[in-house]
Amino acid sequence: MPFHSKVRDQLKVILPGLFLVLTCNPLLSAERITKGLLALYDFSGTDEVTIRDRSGVAPAMDLKIENPKAVSRADGVLNIQGKTRMRSLKPATKVLNAVRQSGEITVEAWIHPENTTQSGPARILSISKNISERNFTLGQDGNKLDARLRTTRTSKNGLPSTASKSGSLKAALMHVIYTRSRSGNASIHINGKQVAKATIAGTPSNWDGSFYLSLANEASGNRPWKGSYHLVALYGRSLSGDEIQANFKAGAGAKSEELLARMRVADQARHFHREVAPLLVKHCLECHDTATSKGKLDLSHKAPAMAGGKEGKVIIPGQGSQSLLWQIVADNEMPEDREPLSDREKASLKKWIDDGAHWPVEMIDPLAYKSGPNANNRFVRRLTVPEYIETVRGILDVDIAEQARELLPADLRADGFSNTAYNLGVDLKHIEAYSRLASIAVQKMDVGKFAARFSSNRSLTQKPMRAHIAKLGEWVLRGPLEEHEINTFRGISTAVAANGGNFDQAMAYILEAMLQSPRFIYLMEQQNEGSTPLPASNYELASRISYMIWGAPPDGQLMQAAGKNELTDPAGAEKQVRRMLKDPRARKRSEHFAYEWLHLERLKHINPDKKRFPDWNNQLAEDMMAETIAFFNDITWQQKRPLTDLFNAQFTYATPQLAKHYRFTEVPGKQPGTSRKNDKLIRYDLSQIPSRGGLLTHGSILTIGGENASMVTRGLFILHDLLRGTIKDPPPGTDTTPVDSRPGQSQRGIAEMRINDKACGGCHKKFEPLAFGLERYDGLGSFRKHDRYKNLLREDGELTLPGNAKRIAYQSSAELMDILAGNERVAENITWKLTQFALGRPLGGPDIPVVKAIHALALENGGNYPETMIAITLSDLVRIKPAANTFPGGK
Repeated sequence: MPFHSKVRDQLKVILPGLFLVLTCNPLLSAERITKGLLALYDFSGTDEVTIRDRSGVAPAMDLKIENPKAVSRADGVLNIQGKTRMRSLKPATKVLNAVRQSGEITVEAWIHPENTTQSGPARILSISKNISERNFTLGQDGNKLDARLRTTRTSKNGLPSTASKSGSLKAALMHVIYTRSRSGNASIHINGKQVAKATIAGTPSNWDGSFYLSLANEASGNRPWKGSYHLVALYGRSLSGDEIQANFKAGAGAKSEELLARMRVADQARHFHREVAPLLVKHCLECHDTATSKGKLDLSHKAPAMAGGKEGKVIIPGQGSQSLLWQIVADNEMPEDREPLSDREKASLKKWIDDGAHWPVEMIDPLAYKSGPNANNRFVRRLTVPEYIETVRGILDVDIAEQARELLPADLRADGFSNTAYNLGVDLKHIEAYSRLASIAVQKMDVGKFAARFSSNRSLTQKPMRAHIAKLGEWVLRGPLEEHEINTFRGISTAVAANGGNFDQAMAYILEAMLQSPRFIYLMEQQNEGSTPLPASNYELASRISYMIWGAPPDGQLMQAAGKNELTDPAGAEKQVRRMLKDPRARKRSEHFAYEWLHLERLKHINPDKKRFPDWNNQLAEDMMAETIAFFNDITWQQKRPLTDLFNAQFTYATPQLAKHYRFTEVPGKQPGTSRKNDKLIRYDLSQIPSRGGLLTHGSILTIGGENASMVTRGLFILHDLLRGTIKDPPPGTDTTPVDSRPGQSQRGIAEMRINDKACGGCHKKFEPLAFGLERYDGLGSFRKHDRYKNLLREDGELTLPGNAKRIAYQSSAELMDILAGNERVAENITWKLTQFALGRPLGGPDIPVVKAIHALALENGGNYPETMIAITLSDLVRIKPAANTFPGGK
């Protein structure tokens, strides 16, 4: 089975009841496709003059019957018996906007032509002005169909048209579809079979916004069609062969009430994700999650929340005013000792209950809503400093790493990574740096030789220079240039020529301008401002994929695949992704992920007390970082083991200095074996060293606890970065100064005091016990059984995972590592973190089912890094542009 098909199937298995609501993948069954639907007419109702748009997509585009005497209606069928026209009340603006943005369209109809002699073509459906000006027309020309689409490469009349073969249309009930993709591939299908195909070049950016939608005639009234309509639908995207089959199998009955019910469920799911879940996380779950369950009420899970607490049911679906949850919130009784809900939050909560308290997930994952309901899911962000360096290197074959790191401000971490889009701003220092770096880069180039890659013509005259700029710009700016962009860069060459400059000088200035263009500095693309999800274009996919896998621009092969429209085909994209994962840049990018995820940058700034740690030096910090990266590479690339093996694999790498720090040479009996060297790093077999094995026993991780080996910071690291849990910040004024051990009281004892404290324990019990198994490691990662005050240290404990009240006991740090390595939450979290890093944005609640599908599919194929990256890049989080003001799941 193709990899991309498995993604869809995995999502069905994980969330069968929510598949339609939360996935961008279409429902491939006997149910009609709703993704991308713009308008739907099922011709139900008895209104004599109005045909209702049943799509549920605002604004409704109802049609008026201009000559009601020429039609009859019965059982969802509109019979056209004479000359008339059904015309939209306003211009077809929502269709225009969607098609302009996507470059795609599908028009579908179940019709019964009166005969096969109608010609003109007779208009079945048209968005047009008259017989010679249109945006789109589907017509009958005798016994065949004729479709005309206006683009920048066709005439105003939509010519050349796409026509089916003679004899393909009959005077019988028939299912007809015209669909056209962004790449220009157009086809006509009758009764589920393709009967025509063509390439319609250009884009629909020149569609006229004043044209109305008409059925059964031209806008000018002189191309009438006769027959019966059973269904008409318009989509702002192309439909695949499977989707066309699904609509054909669904039959002529649209079942609009069922479609509207499904869309209402989708709307309710959106409301839950955008409004309700965030407010429950913000105001309620601190006291009413699985671990705390104050008043025996757990609002983090669907079943217990609906069951209620010791006061009985708190949520009565459909009856907000009668629900105890609403009453205590409305009266500001809850949250206790906290800021009350705002009026907007109260209204959202009541609406949710009144609408039936639809709960689309079994568990609210608090971290998924940490960034709020509007976490940016768009692919617009500034390149990070490493990405900028690799972009210049990949496009120009010039190394400006030293200068870029010196001139550009450092990228700051947000939500765990330094490539988080909302935190990557541009200030005056950036602008000045980009200007200087552009000049430096061009000075390092042989501009004439570089320009010759795109054309041998060195003329500065209009036509050859424009062609040269278009080819050059497509490579430098990672996609075709718009006409106005070509004009801008052409203006530079004109100015150079007017002042006596030559070709190389013109190209140097053009390159400098391109290197300072937002299209170079940002990952940016045309945004989806419509109400329906749209597919990303081939060139957009090329950039998305290359920066995810390499942290660098698309190479020649990937750009070539984009130019051939191969990337919108999941199989074509998968082929490229597998090729790219074999490139050394993929390994380098994965190392960057590990470096950021585990916050290894921190080691550069450690400065422990020299009296307590006299052997510490900066080289030891570098050795610790090198250990973790070498270990990560061995697991992910050399052995291609499941990513969860990072937590309990029985080997590591160490320099002689780090081995001494870990006291490897003091191990009695069998000495640690060595199998190969990596520079100064030696690979150690840890099977006989129970105190070592897995990331959490690395000095690079253990130093998170500071020189006092704090249970707080170690526990928070495990909670946040391994278990995807969250905890509120301490109240203002809380003393957070680390507490040192003392005789009779180890760090664990201090932690237990906080846990047993009524004011602190509610939060601290959720994360400090997670670090109990690490107590025997000091602040710099050395293993010992007693601290400096002779306190006996322990390594046993109990683990409570987010969303689960069950306690898991362990007797040693090795058992703790095995528990983490075998835990599904931990495994899923690695996929979550990797997906977040790949997308460059925080993930939200609506992303959960897609990430679960990615994880399940990667696990099915070994659960390793390459397969996880393949699953991510082929998911709809990458391939689809969500609708404006919605979430990645689409409709």
